[in-house]
Amino acid sequence: MAKPSARKTEYKPQTYYDYSLLFITLILVCIGLVMIYSTSSYYAVKQKFGDAAYFFKRQLVSAVIGTVVMIIVSKIDYFFYIKGIGKKYKMNLLFLAYLVCIALQVYVLFFGKEVKGAKRWIEIPVLGTFQPSELTKICIILLVAYIVYSAPKRLDTVFGFIRVLIYVAPLLGLVAAENLSTAIIIAGITFIVCFVVARRKGYFFIAGILGVAAVACYIFLGEAFRGERFDAWLNVETHPKGYQILQGLYAIASGGLWGKGLGQSMQKLGFIPESHNDIIFSVICEELGIVGALAIILLYVLLLWRLFVVAVNARDLFGSLICVGIMVHIAMQVLINIAVVTNTIPSTGVPLPFISYGGTSLVVLMAEMGIALSVSNRIEYER
Repeated sequence: MAKPSARKTEYKPQTYYDYSLLFITLILVCIGLVMIYSTSSYYAVKQKFGDAAYFFKRQLVSAVIGTVVMIIVSKIDYFFYIKGIGKKYKMNLLFLAYLVCIALQVYVLFFGKEVKGAKRWIEIPVLGTFQPSELTKICIILLVAYIVYSAPKRLDTVFGFIRVLIYVAPLLGLVAAENLSTAIIIAGITFIVCFVVARRKGYFFIAGILGVAAVACYIFLGEAFRGERFDAWLNVETHPKGYQILQGLYAIASGGLWGKGLGQSMQKLGFIPESHNDIIFSVICEELGIVGALAIILLYVLLLWRLFVVAVNARDLFGSLICVGIMVHIAMQVLINIAVVTNTIPSTGVPLPFISYGGTSLVVLMAEMGIALSVSNRIEYER
């Protein structure tokens, strides 16, 4: 009797889409909308516009635009940004975006809208203000990932790292002129993406020490207001510039373990200036307590973990490095924001990702999530 022939099982590669990353992002955005309404309603009615939902409505529009952008970008192959455009000139969309970012940073340096002594915004009629440094972050993530991807072995020597810095330096310098905290984030993205790829890492420790020294010199030898922030950090209870941080600390302390309840904050009633902006985490602690704050931190940890999973399983080095850059960007902003609110480091203007008020920041962050989802969408597995 003939033996039945064994049938070969054919495995067809299946594409992947990280819905966990998508849902965590949307949950953080929704939490941000709720907290912006809670923190800004008093300020919007009593001191500004007479409409309790003024800031909420503006952020909601940005959230809708950001969601649409995220979904569209997630369907675009991330290699599209480095494809050449035109037959005569060897230029890709990424290099074009790089030149546009340099032009925008130069423009904002000379003609930008000044708010509280800082020129960081370009005013667009009808639409409002636009912060070019946020667009610069996503450009740097793609640029550094592409440069490293094109020649990863060069990073085994310090000259390969210098090659990357030559491209990053123009944007880094222009941003640092008005926004040191964003410049530190850009430097951190560049440093860590290169560090991950390099097989010989000894020179990175020297580069790190030199970078910290450069920041210290810039703070203490530069404009006086940066030194004042350092003094306010050391003497938060007595220094006039420490008022906002001090009120934020009162909010955190009064919230206790479980918080006063959503919308029940006292510190947002004029004690914390513009509590819907960078200082919003203190009101979260007051209204939702340490438990609520830890739950939000856990969401960030889950978001970073999903980005790590996508980076590890990416189809190629370029996609992996993009996710590493996005992961570093979000992690640094969360750490710096919470550290400032708790007076662990001197005060600096870094928003809490997806939660603090700011349309440009939100749309750019969701575009980054779209690129990460695009990387995940190109992962293949057998089922």
